[in-house]
Amino acid sequence: MAYSEYLVERVRQRLSNAGITEEKKMMGGLIFMVNHKMCIGVDIDKKTNSDRLMVRVGKLPYEELLNTKGSRKMDFTGTVMRGFLFIDPEGFDADDDLDFWVEKAVDFNKLL
Repeated sequence: MAYSEYLVERVRQRLSNAGITEEKKMMGGLIFMVNHKMCIGVDIDKKTNSDRLMVRVGKLPYEELLNTKGSRKMDFTGTVMRGFLFIDPEGFDADDDLDFWVEKAVDFNKLL
């Protein structure tokens, strides 16, 4: 399996009231599309074999959010994708932390 079903279910529950939500398998993981736009995803970091989130936060809060526990630049293809972050387990294992990241992703999604 390329991603954690447990983490997917945790994210899915939090997105239940976010709007029209679709799930698409892509980039080796599962991406949640909200209102037909990429919002948040779940996959496995191949280097560490750990779960991680892919969160779309936009370019404005990007630098500030890089300083948040567990977050780092998303460099999926070797090139940094500004506006997107990878979140490692220490940044989402606690429910409050996962709530924070889902909220950031949904808030940005509403601006698109």
